[in-house]
Parts: sequence; C-alpha cells; structure tokens
Amino acid sequence: MEPKVYINGKLYPKNEAKISVFDHGLLYGDGVFEGIRCYNGNVFRFSEHIDRLYDSARAISMEIQLTRDELKDAVINTLNANNLKDSYIRLIVTRGVGKLGLNPFNCSESQIIIITDFIQLYSEELYEKGLSATIVPTIRNHPDALNPNVKSLNYLNNILAKIECINAGATEGIMLNKDGYVAEGTGDNIFIVKDNEILTPPTTAGILIGITRNVVIELANEAGMTVKEEQLTRDDLYNADECFLTGTAAEIIPVVNLDGRKIASGEPGKVTLRLLKKYQELTTQSSA
Repeated sequence: MEPKVYINGKLYPKNEAKISVFDHGLLYGDGVFEGIRCYNGNVFRFSEHIDRLYDSARAISMEIQLTRDELKDAVINTLNANNLKDSYIRLIVTRGVGKLGLNPFNCSESQIIIITDFIQLYSEELYEKGLSATIVPTIRNHPDALNPNVKSLNYLNNILAKIECINAGATEGIMLNKDGYVAEGTGDNIFIVKDNEILTPPTTAGILIGITRNVVIELANEAGMTVKEEQLTRDDLYNADECFLTGTAAEIIPVVNLDGRKIASGEPGKVTLRLLKKYQELTTQSSA
C-alpha cells in the first residue's frame, strides 16, 4: 500500500501529495514543524510537541487553522491510515500560498501537512560503539536574530554545519554560539558527564529546548543523578568522561570521538548506557 500524506484535511498517496510553488514555506522557509515519535501505537510526549508547535507558530504570528485536539486527531488518523504502530511523524505548518515577496499577510490561510514514515539517522553499530563528532566553523544562529525555540522550516544554519561535519569525515557536528560556548549538534542537544555529574548547555547558550533533552533530565533526576546546566567550552568536551547527544530522531546516542580525540576510553560510558536503557524502557510504556 502506498503511504498516505495528510494535507489540509485530506489524505493523498505519497506520489500525489503536492503543495503550490507559491507557498511561502517553500519560497522563504516561512513555517514551523515538529518531529515526533510514535512507539507501539503511542505518540511520545504528544501534548508537549503540539504545545511547542503552537508556541512556534505564535512566535512568528502564524495561525494554525485547527485546535490542538483537532490536530492530534489528524495525526492519529494519518498513522491509522498508514497502519503504523512505530513511526517518525513530521508535522509541518506553512504560511500558505501567497504572492512573491516577503509579506506574510499576503498569504492565504496556513497549510497543515502530516507525514508518517520511518527515520534512522544513525546505524545500530553507532548506538553500540558511539559516533565521531567535530566542532564545525558555522556558529549557531544568534538568539537575538532568531529565537532558537522556534522550530522554523528554514534549517540552513544547521545544514551548513552538517555539510562541514561531513566534509571533515565526522558523523555529527557540534556548533558553538556567538560567545564561543558549546550550543548543540546540527539537530541534537548535547550532554557530557564529568566527575559523576551530567552537564548540558543552558537555554541562554542559544539552544533549542529539546523535548528528548527534557526527558533525559527527568530520567537522570529520577535515578538520583546530578544534572546541571552550565556553559561548556570545547575543552570541557575534550576532557569529558562521557558525551552523548539527544533528539527525537536520534533518541540517545553516545559520542566517543571529538575532533580526532578520544573522549575518555573512546567507548560509550556507563551513565550514557544507563540513561539509554531507561529511555528505551520509557518508550515502551504508554506515553502522555
């Protein structure tokens, strides 16, 4: 059966799912999105993702034509139409069709697109053995220029960083902020472990407040681990006992090599593996 894609209340076969070339989401990256996971028929942290989508839309003065509950129903119906129990969901809201030119108020009402499919950013081997990363030249967008908590359709900042890490022969890139402190990966949040403490950049570092990041902090706190938000330097990463990335698509993945340097033993650490196990246990349970 050909996969179906939801566009504005209708389901279309994948090959027939189309938007106008005059949609400002295509022309200018004017829109917002969420990446969401469904595990065993349960949409993980559903309400949190939906709330963040509406927050992103509000931040760019864009109205979503459905209520939160209606949008949730549309996601569930799309999953059911594709007979998916385990899936990656891409929920997109564009500004809609408009005239050439930046004025968003020349657009018709926003468009809602729901794609339910599969995603695997990294191989199973990398989850077991860890990946290599590099600190890339492109810095994270200045938070005063673009709020990092707006999940915009314009991901060029991250794409440039991804190109740099691939050209450097690494699997993932770590971006610094305008002040030279660690911000995040090209699409993931970053954590290190040092002296039995879990450290991660604060929101003031210009990061996206990741939902998986928050889940990991919750799991660590529940397990009695110490978690702190601190400004981190590249030297903090080089001298960490452990390092790992978190994200909806990535989940939790160890980093064992940075800029050609082994992180500690060069193998995934016990704290990382413990949190990964707890995360896997959580995602097999009923989700909120």
